Amino acid sequence: MTHRDFARQLTGVFGFPVTPFQQDLSLNLEGLGRNVSDMASYPFCAMVAAGGTGELYSMSADEIQRVVRTSVEAVAGRMPVVAGTGYNTAMGCDIARRCEKAGADCLLILPPYYSGAPEKGLFEYYEAIGNSTGLPVMIYSRDWAVFTPEQVARLADRVPSLVAWKDGQGNGMRYQRIMQKVGDRLAWLGGLGDDCVPTYFAVGVQAYTSSISNIAPNVSLALADAGMKRDFVKLAELMSKYVHPLYALRERVKGYEVAVMKSAMEILGMPAGPVRPPLENTRPADLEDLHELMEVYRDTIGKKASSV
Repeated sequence: MTHRDFARQLTGVFGFPVTPFQQDLSLNLEGLGRNVSDMASYPFCAMVAAGGTGELYSMSADEIQRVVRTSVEAVAGRMPVVAGTGYNTAMGCDIARRCEKAGADCLLILPPYYSGAPEKGLFEYYEAIGNSTGLPVMIYSRDWAVFTPEQVARLADRVPSLVAWKDGQGNGMRYQRIMQKVGDRLAWLGGLGDDCVPTYFAVGVQAYTSSISNIAPNVSLALADAGMKRDFVKLAELMSKYVHPLYALRERVKGYEVAVMKSAMEILGMPAGPVRPPLENTRPADLEDLHELMEVYRDTIGKKASSV
């Protein structure tokens, strides 16, 4: 299978697991393995190990490698595993090679730490990481790493292993222009959040990465199914019942996009533990509201996506 063929098969939902920590903030690999194994029983198109929701930025290169290896073992061949990397060129290449050794099938490259990088230096960063392994790569455009359609086209020329683009900006107009410029040279993914699903599928993505996959895989799958069918009535129902209330909680404090998901998992009986600094754990008052919302989510457990 070519890298491009690999990317074409990624349709629907990427499982996007958190990285569980013990109370002393050490890795909880047993909990991670259990969570990922359970998630992999659902028909996701791939599983992401040590992504943004997985707190990649809080881990050492050795820890990332262990998380990826544990995830690969837990998935057990049921779907591809995409591993996160980033930081800077030297660390990004080292982490990429470690992920390849750990059994990852693809790399997700986050922006470098330096927010003022010129195009030449930025492109060299992606090129170096892309050339450091034999794996296909995805670029995650998030935060300050905003690209024009012309820049994405140039990157596709410069990095032969680049097969997919994960948007983390949520600007549907800009993303549609990028997709029209570059066409089917890349697979187009939604990556900002479950709350952007209607916009993403309206402009034509083939899959999206879902935080909600941690607590309600059937909701994630139902969102993608409705999106691919352009069933915006069904999408509106799902967004109103499940997504908007959860994301309203996530927006109360910076960094809550991870903390709230971990707290929700703990409420539902899944190992997640605390977040690592610089993130903040969910505050008691917000936990009360989250407990109430999770009663709504409990109704999805054991249901097929079509019945959600």
